[in-house]
Amino acid sequence: MDAPKASGPVFTEDDCINLYYLNELYGKVAVSVASRMRQIHNIDVPITSGIWGGTYLIADPFGKSLRRIWRFYCIVNLPQNSPLDKHENMEKLVAVYFKTLAEAFVPYGLALDLKMWGGRLPHSNKTRPTITMHLEDANRKINWLRPIIVWNQSGWEQSIIYDSVRLVKELKDSLNLDRGPVLTDPKTIKYLLQDVIITYRTLEKAHSPEFLEHAEPLIAEMTQTFLEGLFDPLQIRDLYHKILENALVYGYEQTLAEHYSKYGLDVAQVQDWPVEKINWVPDELQKKLIPPIQNIFNTFKSNLDPTPQPQVK
Repeated sequence: MDAPKASGPVFTEDDCINLYYLNELYGKVAVSVASRMRQIHNIDVPITSGIWGGTYLIADPFGKSLRRIWRFYCIVNLPQNSPLDKHENMEKLVAVYFKTLAEAFVPYGLALDLKMWGGRLPHSNKTRPTITMHLEDANRKINWLRPIIVWNQSGWEQSIIYDSVRLVKELKDSLNLDRGPVLTDPKTIKYLLQDVIITYRTLEKAHSPEFLEHAEPLIAEMTQTFLEGLFDPLQIRDLYHKILENALVYGYEQTLAEHYSKYGLDVAQVQDWPVEKINWVPDELQKKLIPPIQNIFNTFKSNLDPTPQPQVK
């Protein structure tokens, strides 16, 4: 079976990433893996996938990342109550997924190798935890590619929104006003700050006007420092303290709580939700948050392949 391909180059000439094509490639890999599982193992399971981590939120109008990306993540959605409930079938899926991803990235000079799988993400569902695969690039063009496997069939956009509930809880571990600052390593703090920006932008259209007014200046400041190159440890720690003192993660939590609490779901205890609520997003939250995500990729697509305008005679 041929390796899945995006409709355009994932890597740019300067080794940045076109996030439209990368997201497209992840989706095609998922379709290819599902097809291979049917053909090779007679296991029929639907799979969807796309970028995890929100890097598409900071890109030029054509989808090109504004800085080089060293860590690749994708979110993979698998159905519950399927043949994959058996460990031996899950092992087969992991082997097929690894092989398909490796083949898909060979044209871009990557030599991916599976180092581990089965790690659990913090605060994911206790009964059906979100698990990871970890692939490293022997050619060192990227550090790693890490698929994040979530247990409930859904569209990619819906899964990204659901995972923001878990991510907010994870962010709060390092941004808890009662505990104060707990991180000291600038590199660790930088990745935390990136997640703070990405989560804000993902939930932006659901935030209250009051919270937007409070948070936007600080988010804009952080984004600009990243674009200029954030390397000074003192500046990194200063931004960390600002984020903590301004309680941004508490605002994210409140935004999500306003939509989930009416359904009896406590966003502070997402790990205890019923398994059928994995990847579930209330309709009113989907209507606010999914169109902005789709519009980003529609804009990338139209700029990459603009439709010729009819000439007026």
